[in-house]
Amino acid sequence: MDTSGGQSNGALLGNARRIVVKVGSALLVDQASGRVNRNWLETVVQDLIRLRQRGQEVILVSSGAVALGRRRLQLPAGVLRLEDSQAAAAVGQITLAHTYKELLEQADITVAQVLLTLGDTEQRRRYLNARHLEFPAGIGRDSRDQRERHSGDC
Repeated sequence: MDTSGGQSNGALLGNARRIVVKVGSALLVDQASGRVNRNWLETVVQDLIRLRQRGQEVILVSSGAVALGRRRLQLPAGVLRLEDSQAAAAVGQITLAHTYKELLEQADITVAQVLLTLGDTEQRRRYLNARHLEFPAGIGRDSRDQRERHSGDC
């Protein structure tokens, strides 16, 4: 069902009060080096800054911690054991948070990290707590039990 009322995607985006941007591991992490694809991310951040300058609320959701940590810990390609995935997420999250902080602080944007699990959306009290969080930009990934992390991507 078309709810755009005939507006183009650009017009819809321009009229939006809040924009959620999801950055996935495949674009964020350079497959050859296992490091942040810095040039690409700088371009994305400039776009986010422009949206904020237009007065739009921007929420950034990012994957990439496991992919970044995997290379740093020299873990093999393929499916990881739970404990390896947790270790990779914990190590990679430091790089991820630092990179976003470094890029967004140039525009005086505060970066916050909110780590959510599927349970945070399924249990009413936890959902209400999470719903009331308001940050201009946030990144999230955690090293909790794999069963809790199926609501996002690795």
